[in-house]
Amino acid sequence: MKIDRLIGILSVLLQEEKTTAPELAERFEVSRRTINRDIEDLCKAGIPIQTAQGTGGGISIMNGYRMDRTILTSKDMQMILAGLRSLDSVSGSSYYGQLMEKIQAGSSALVNGRDSILIDLSSWNRGSLAPKIETIQDAIGLKKTIRFRYYSPGGETEREIEPYYLIFKWASWYVYGFCLLRNDFRLFKLNRMDRIAHVKPFNGNREVPVPDLSNEQIFPGEIKVKALFEPDQKWRLVEEFGPSCFTEMDDGRLLFTADYTDMENLITWLLTFADKAEVLEPKEARERIVVMAQKMTTMYKEDTLL
Repeated sequence: MKIDRLIGILSVLLQEEKTTAPELAERFEVSRRTINRDIEDLCKAGIPIQTAQGTGGGISIMNGYRMDRTILTSKDMQMILAGLRSLDSVSGSSYYGQLMEKIQAGSSALVNGRDSILIDLSSWNRGSLAPKIETIQDAIGLKKTIRFRYYSPGGETEREIEPYYLIFKWASWYVYGFCLLRNDFRLFKLNRMDRIAHVKPFNGNREVPVPDLSNEQIFPGEIKVKALFEPDQKWRLVEEFGPSCFTEMDDGRLLFTADYTDMENLITWLLTFADKAEVLEPKEARERIVVMAQKMTTMYKEDTLL
């Protein structure tokens, strides 16, 4: 939207001493002509922007200009504070809390009443998670590689990566970086990482793609699943897959259909329902659950004989 771009351009001009139309055009992915029109609109709105041609020229805001805080509404400030508070819930330091105090102190007229949005991103493993986040944040800022032990279904490996992004997605924290072992970009789950330590500086000249975090990319859904669930499990299906993931049968049971990515995870998930779920497809999942049930029956029968 144009208004978003205008605010973005104004933000750049307030933070940088000088910029150019080509730089702004590249940053906002528009033409130089569009940027020139945007600059004219900002001038008409009373923003004292000056331009200079030739070597050393560019676009800048006149010295001494300050942006009126009323460009932000009360709702805007509440959303900013909610975002900072969500980061504070996983932070291992007081940085975000101090930042919130600074914003509130200078914007008391815009922060009224009780907070309407409360976001807590901390996990059950907050005690171990917060130090990991702080270590990785420092490594990203210092452009240092990190080494850690990583636990995955395939076993344990020692990894060293160039970290670029900390990501909160799918109710978990991840770090995205260039893995020196695989020689490619990878996404690592923080709860599976241990013994994280800074190693050595890296030049940071690598072209880093923005990670594609779409469900289709991370969870391609190559396994077609069909299963029957007892009616009292409807709440779980709705919570985890949404109300359109099943149809109610004449006997009250729920016919569930979905695409799944990993067979091991599928079987593990189905077993959490115990006798409340019966997998129909794929055939491999059904056969493996039968084998597991037989082994468990044998194991527990042996225990009763001891």
